Amino acid sequence: MEGIPRRPGTYALILRVEEARWVQVGRLGKFRIPAGWLAYVGSARGPGGLSARLARHLRHPKPARWHIDFLQPAAQPTAVWWTTGTERRECLWAAALARMPGASRPVPGFGSSDCRCPAHLVHFPEPPDREGFIRLTGEEGVVEVPIKAR
Repeated sequence: MEGIPRRPGTYALILRVEEARWVQVGRLGKFRIPAGWLAYVGSARGPGGLSARLARHLRHPKPARWHIDFLQPAAQPTAVWWTTGTERRECLWAAALARMPGASRPVPGFGSSDCRCPAHLVHFPEPPDREGFIRLTGEEGVVEVPIKAR
C-alpha cells in the first residue's frame, strides 16, 4: 500500500456503511450493522508489517478468515489511521474510540478474540474525529491515509 510502511504497528481501518445491513460474522453470529461509520482496530506484527496487513484487508475478493473480512460486502473502506511500533496498542485504541461521542459497539467480541476487550469494532453516526482520538490516546504520531473507492 502506498504511504503505509512495511513495519510493525497499530491501525484503525475507517469504513463507511451506506445503509444498515445484517451481516453474518463467522461464528460470532448475525448482527445488524447500522448505517454510518465503523472503526476497526488491529495490529500488524508479521512479515510486511502494516503495509501487508492492510493490503490483505483491502483485497477483494478474498476468503473470509478474520472478523473484518465478513464486513466487506457491507462496508466501504475510506481511510486508515496508523502508527508504527511493536507495543500492543490496539486495546488502548479500541477503548479510546469507544469513549468518543456517539460511539457504540455493534458486534460484541468483534476483532477481540485474543484479548478481553468488549470489541475492536466501533460504530459512529458521523465520521470519527482523528484529532479527538489523538487527544484521548496521547498518540501524536497517528497518520491518516485516505483509501480510494474500489
